[in-house]
Amino acid sequence: MSVKRSTVSGLHAVTGLLLKNPERIRRLHVLSGRDDKRIQEILKLAQDQKIPVERLSREALGALSQSEQHQGVLAECDAPRSFSEADLQALLAESKNPPLILILDGVQDPHNLGACLRSADAAGVTAVIVPKDRSVGLTETVVRVASGAADTVPLIQVTNLARTMSALKKQAVWIYGAAAEAERNVYAEKLTGPVALVMGAEGSGLRRLTAEHCDGLLKIPLQGSVSSLNVSVATGIFLFEVVRQRNG
Repeated sequence: MSVKRSTVSGLHAVTGLLLKNPERIRRLHVLSGRDDKRIQEILKLAQDQKIPVERLSREALGALSQSEQHQGVLAECDAPRSFSEADLQALLAESKNPPLILILDGVQDPHNLGACLRSADAAGVTAVIVPKDRSVGLTETVVRVASGAADTVPLIQVTNLARTMSALKKQAVWIYGAAAEAERNVYAEKLTGPVALVMGAEGSGLRRLTAEHCDGLLKIPLQGSVSSLNVSVATGIFLFEVVRQRNG
């Protein structure tokens, strides 16, 4: 059976891959003529792991990455491990702390998903769940923006989000959705136990059926004139309120 391959580009993303999952990298491509401190650090990590390095022109590197945002470095590697709904129960059981699940209900912007994965990694999230339909997957842009978090946070794509939420409830996980119209704010809710946080899509927010499967809806008390926050910003606020309570 052939191994699926992918590319990871960008200084942060490639550095994170070299530090956390160097065994996935098959070859490193570096822009010809670039030898600044950041590139030297990456080359040293690659040398320590005996990873072959090839110097390429800007045009060749851009063709491999299919983007101009490669920042002069790209790794050819085995694709990250894929997770399915069948893995969820094992992930919950293996969690050393009370499980913290992030559910993204239809986030379609790869920059937002990448930023959410990065926040999820920093907050110690057990798994991130997204629907297979109406949601972006692990694209190269997502991996680059996630800066290594795509390799450390299990991303589970599910065919029926409502069914998955019901399964989480049977595992004693409380589910809270983010909604501007909620009466209760996130800082007033106790979030120290097993929790799943549900964030809605850009602009439209939570779908009706998703909201109905939540145990409660919570809002961020905004003080200014804006009516909502970017989904990745709101995700960070919700996640780190859980972290704050659990560390308190």
